Amino acid sequence: MTDPQPTPPGTGPTSLAELRTRLTGEIGKVVVGQTHLIDAMLAAMAVGGHLLLEGAPGVAKTLLASAMGRAIGLDFRRVQFTPDLLPSDVTGTLTLRGAELAFRPGPVFTHLLLADEINRTPPKTQAALLEAMQEGQVTVDGVAHPLPQPFLVIATENPIEQEGTYPLPEAQLDRFLMKLDVGYPSGPDEERMLRLRHSGVSPATLDDVRPVAGAADLLAIRDQVDAVTVSDAVITYVAALVRKTRELPAVALGASPRAAVHLLAAGKASASLSGRSYVVPDDIVNLAVPVLRHRLILTPEAELDRFRPEDALKTALAGVPVPR
Repeated sequence: MTDPQPTPPGTGPTSLAELRTRLTGEIGKVVVGQTHLIDAMLAAMAVGGHLLLEGAPGVAKTLLASAMGRAIGLDFRRVQFTPDLLPSDVTGTLTLRGAELAFRPGPVFTHLLLADEINRTPPKTQAALLEAMQEGQVTVDGVAHPLPQPFLVIATENPIEQEGTYPLPEAQLDRFLMKLDVGYPSGPDEERMLRLRHSGVSPATLDDVRPVAGAADLLAIRDQVDAVTVSDAVITYVAALVRKTRELPAVALGASPRAAVHLLAAGKASASLSGRSYVVPDDIVNLAVPVLRHRLILTPEAELDRFRPEDALKTALAGVPVPR
């Protein structure tokens, strides 16, 4: 993808809510519906988190990420994870230039990285993203190379074909801010999608997407989200909810302290998306499932009973009083 032209100074969005309005209009030129995914991407960018998308092929996961990169003025790269992919294929490697070794950056050096079908590559290559996702840098031969900021990983999984896949380890799952299900569009949305211009089977409207912001705008908005206030009652609620997941009989491993930090940060982004400067309990309640479900490991007995992490979270939510 070629770098989009930067947004002229003074014309960028001044809030996350305004950025959401602008982005929805631009991305709507190529992707119909999926507004909850746009909100999730914005929330992740606003707090420095990452997303894991699970959905069948052909539901516009890649197209949405590409359109988002264009509309927000970010560099976008895609890596197709395969069984023979090496860690250096993602992070970069040392190459001989003349008589000296020089670092050649890999595709992870971008603003928006799509890790397509991340569970089709062995754990060693999956782990190549861990330092990038957590520290915002890549270390090669003892030298740390900082990544561009903002930096967001959007990883995808196919829930249908599980043969020959490598489930993500818990340590890596815990670094994703949210896990989202990407379903099929509604009947009207699918008809609207068919009415968009296509060049053969490719969308012809992707080039119509124009940047409405830049990296500097997003970093400024991130500071605004960090400044969103949180009451003691909401903090107590978040802590109690996370602890409750560790006490459920059906759960072998509950949500981590990092999960509590992520849930509170997502709550701040949700408040900012709604135009508020403070978090309300509903921000936490509405985000509990996408932020926490991929972090829970159920007992074998619960899995045999077809108990799901979503069911465990419903139990936890019901067991913790919501502050009023």
